[in-house]
This record gives sequence, structure tokens and C-alpha cells, in this order.
Amino acid sequence: MTKRELYEQKTEEILLPIVEENGFELVDVEYVKEGSTWYLRAYIDKPGGINIDDCEVVSRRLSDILDEKDYIDDAYILEVSSPGLGRPLKKEKDFKRSLGEEVEIRTYRMIDKQKEFTGILKDYDEKTVTIEMDDDTTKTFEKSDIALICLAFDF
Repeated sequence: MTKRELYEQKTEEILLPIVEENGFELVDVEYVKEGSTWYLRAYIDKPGGINIDDCEVVSRRLSDILDEKDYIDDAYILEVSSPGLGRPLKKEKDFKRSLGEEVEIRTYRMIDKQKEFTGILKDYDEKTVTIEMDDDTTKTFEKSDIALICLAFDF
């Protein structure tokens, strides 16, 4: 397990009771470096959406525990936020919840001369994702070929 994965896993273990007692869902935790700065990000959600007060409640509690446990070696910025409208699908629960919803898929390499696909999420398993395209055809992707899959949204 990498340092990044360890930090994400420990943070998730700390966060779960905090978000559950507030009636929220823990969507994801990521520890990433952007430029020269490390970020520890927690994404939370609830029916009807997350607001700034919700983020503050979780952030304060998490920050206190992180200060106490002090298991992250690097200096970092803590962010707690909503996953946003274009929420990425990463875990099994994300795929399950999104069955029948429109998704956008971006692939690492060209497939049929394109890298971006949109369709209705029809099926998934450990290795593949299947969508129904606008022309009523289905397309199955290997998860290893997918750079990003997220809910589609129209304005």
C-alpha cells in the first residue's frame, strides 16, 4: 500500500462515523499533490445536496482528529466539499446508484476514433462498464481503459 493510499484509508476510517452521525454520505477521500502543495480532500453528500455549513461541521471535526492522530507526514491543505454535479463514479455504490442515469466516459486511448462517450449506464461489473448510446446501441468498456466516468449534466 502506498503512502497516499494509507492516508486515504485512515482518513476514510476517521470520517465515516462523522458523516454518518450527521446523516451524510462519504463519497470519496483523496490525497493529491497539485504543484508543490498536497491536498487532503473529502467529498460528502446528502439527499438535496451539501451546503457550506455541512462542510464546515465535518471539516472542524476531522481537522481536530487529524491534529490529534498526526499520521500525515507532509504539510497539506484539508478540503471538505460536495462531489459536484459531474460526480465521478469510483466505487461499486456509485455505479449501483447511477444505473439508468446518463454518464460521460473519457478513455485513456482512442476507441473507434474518439476518447469521449455519453450514454445511459446499463450495466457494470468488476472489469467492465456498459452504456446505451443515443443510437440505441450498447458499448462496453474495460474499466482499465476508462480515465474518468462521471454523471452527465445538461444546463
